[in-house]
Amino acid sequence: MWPRGLPRTRMARAARGAQWSRTASRAQPVGGARGARRGGARGAGWGEPGPAPAERAAVRAGTMSQAASHLRAALSLAAVSARGATTRGAARRRLSAWPVPQEPSMEYQDAVRMLNTLQTNAGYLEQVKRQRGDPQTQLEAMELYLARSGLQVEDLDRLNIIHVTGTKGKGSTCAFTECILRNYGLKTGFFSSPHLVQVRERIRINGQPISPELFTKYFWSVYHRLEETKDSSCVSMPPYFRFLTLMAFHVFLQEKVDLAVVEVGIGGAYDCTNIIRKPVVCGVSSLGIDHTSLLGDTLEKIAWQKGGIFKQGVPAFTVLQPEGPLAVLRDRAQQISCPLYLCPPLEALEEGGPPLTLALEGEHQRSNAALALQLAHCWLQQQDHQGIGELKASRPSLLWQLPLAPTFQPTSHMRLGLRNTEWPGRTQVLRRGPLTWYLDGAHTSSSVQASVRWFRQALQGRQRLSAGPEVRVLLFNSTGDRDSAALLKLLQPCQFDYAVFCPNLTEVSSTGSAADQQNFTVTLDQVLLRCLEHQQHWNRLDEEQASPDLWSTPSLEPGGPASLLLAPHPPHSCSASSLVFSCISHALQWISQGRDPVFQPPRPPRGLFAHPVAASGASVLQEAVAIHVLVTGSLHLVGGVLKLLEPSLSQ
Repeated sequence: MWPRGLPRTRMARAARGAQWSRTASRAQPVGGARGARRGGARGAGWGEPGPAPAERAAVRAGTMSQAASHLRAALSLAAVSARGATTRGAARRRLSAWPVPQEPSMEYQDAVRMLNTLQTNAGYLEQVKRQRGDPQTQLEAMELYLARSGLQVEDLDRLNIIHVTGTKGKGSTCAFTECILRNYGLKTGFFSSPHLVQVRERIRINGQPISPELFTKYFWSVYHRLEETKDSSCVSMPPYFRFLTLMAFHVFLQEKVDLAVVEVGIGGAYDCTNIIRKPVVCGVSSLGIDHTSLLGDTLEKIAWQKGGIFKQGVPAFTVLQPEGPLAVLRDRAQQISCPLYLCPPLEALEEGGPPLTLALEGEHQRSNAALALQLAHCWLQQQDHQGIGELKASRPSLLWQLPLAPTFQPTSHMRLGLRNTEWPGRTQVLRRGPLTWYLDGAHTSSSVQASVRWFRQALQGRQRLSAGPEVRVLLFNSTGDRDSAALLKLLQPCQFDYAVFCPNLTEVSSTGSAADQQNFTVTLDQVLLRCLEHQQHWNRLDEEQASPDLWSTPSLEPGGPASLLLAPHPPHSCSASSLVFSCISHALQWISQGRDPVFQPPRPPRGLFAHPVAASGASVLQEAVAIHVLVTGSLHLVGGVLKLLEPSLSQ
């Protein structure tokens, strides 16, 4: 959590982790609890009278700046302690300092470190956003990079590509599609982003991330080719995502896959994957508001970008969208003579047969599965493949002037593919003793709404094995230009007992093995201030919820705060509390309290849980018969959590 003021022994204390920040006149706890209102200590030093609302608003900005400054210093000192030669300035400039000296056995890590040097510097990224040039020029630059790497755009035609865009569910749709076609005995390639634990997850063959050896081989092959072909008129290396896109094309071509499922990075029209000229089929999953600085601030503007992947004569499919953006997709398709179809709901494909079983939980996954079935069916049909499912007799129909895709009887291969799809970090559940981790990388308003429905339904459908208190915990972070206040408000109906915030930083200091999760596109200042903002948003929502309104639940005692605990007899009198930790590992240590049989880190840093909210919460968590933890808001956060909870993913 936020570090206390750094005394003479500050290096040792910072390395251990610290509890709260101190101003000249009072300590400022990072934890926030509605129960603190009784003592008038909200936002002030424990036991001191709290400031008036106007006063509190006036000092908020200064408090955030001071808290961030203290934690930045603590992390910087911890990095020096862990790495010895690393300077404090390096820790201030980026989330992970330059790695330890290389060892002969670290070829894969060497490649990942070199790849990380292609990440766009945070300051430069902001400059590019302000001075963005012609997007079409960016696509032309990507074609030049492709040529310098030894390929032509025409070579990509041999990959029999399924190109998928969308705001929500495009990754899940791709995963369903790939697994369905793999069950036909086809050798599949799958390019997706972002990765959760290791960067090689982005490039898969037959559903599995390529091996470290294969990743290393193709990375250096492409890297050296680009180095050899540079001249004074061009930048020698493409940025991070473009490089991985080029590398994926090389891998798929040289490993001779039968098809490649390619997920768009951002948008569609000007995404670097859109140098693909002749995909076999295209798909558009559900649309929502995201990446507004790049794609526009309305669904219609975003739909225009997404429809940019349509190609003349290439069939395309979309799920049901709001009428406005659906009309934009329809017009984009008509302008270039792209046959665009609207997917019927999954129920239409289930008629006359047993219900389809989906490996991915959540009602929203049915829409993704319906799109995946149409993409796979169309691909098989275009490739004259046998056994693609019998078409059902139905009249052609139009909805919003779009033809409905034909319904068919899913084959056994299709059913098996939907049932066996693996896509970690999306509506994923890990049950570990008394802890149940609900992992979902939702990061837009509509996807968080879907995540909330999934989480609440999962809790309603569970079986209580024993009587006793149950606790709900939110672990949240949000990045980029997303409206975290809006996302947090959507999470309020889940009635969490604790809200925990931390950066997408697995450990306080990252070395060697953490190269896959290094991120140079944001500064340490930015992520620390962001976590403080999350906590402030949550506390304001908490204050509103404490007022008598539709959100309130009956008080447990006259004049007392409403309790959000699930337990019929809550073990403590405080209402929902909030805490900020400096990294994911510390957050998980507090949440799990050593009760997760797999996540058993070394003893936590001395004093890590000394804060009053953390100390009282630790007792609650230790006594609970069940702890339900929803991890959401960022796929990068989910990836960091999985890295710690599932060590096998790092092997």
